Amino acid sequence: MKTQTAIAAALASALVLSACSHKAPKILPPDPGGSVSTDTTTGTGAATPGSQADFVAQLMGQDTVYFDTDQYNIDAPDQQALAAQAAWLGKYPAKRATIQGHTDERGTREYNLALGERRANAAKNYLVSLGVDASRLTTQTFGKDQPVAMESTEEAWAKNRRAVTITID
Repeated sequence: MKTQTAIAAALASALVLSACSHKAPKILPPDPGGSVSTDTTTGTGAATPGSQADFVAQLMGQDTVYFDTDQYNIDAPDQQALAAQAAWLGKYPAKRATIQGHTDERGTREYNLALGERRANAAKNYLVSLGVDASRLTTQTFGKDQPVAMESTEEAWAKNRRAVTITID
């Protein structure tokens, strides 16, 4: 009697499990088609001409200018970087750009926002002096809110005192 009950229980369990198993459908749904890409590079791995990726690749680090502590003057290395930016922008007259001003973590939030704005404006004014139409350029200040280096060292602070040019359509 116990054997018959055990066999019946095993058969019942097998039936329940087989009813719950996942079976592939006989007809598969249609292929959703090719995937959509938001990549700004061509199939060869090179950046699409006129894109932000192209701007960064062509300028090789010159999309950013750096400042001394509490300063917003454009020095010789900054002039070279901004000249390269102006040349790139000259090749793509329909492109606009935003210059973002940043500071290190020292100082009050209000002071750093104002200093970041002065840095962005200094870079913008220099680009305008090189022939870039002012209507193509906007500025934005982040102060100390978007550091690229998180440490509280002179090296990190130097990386954060910057103006970064970002191209936009």
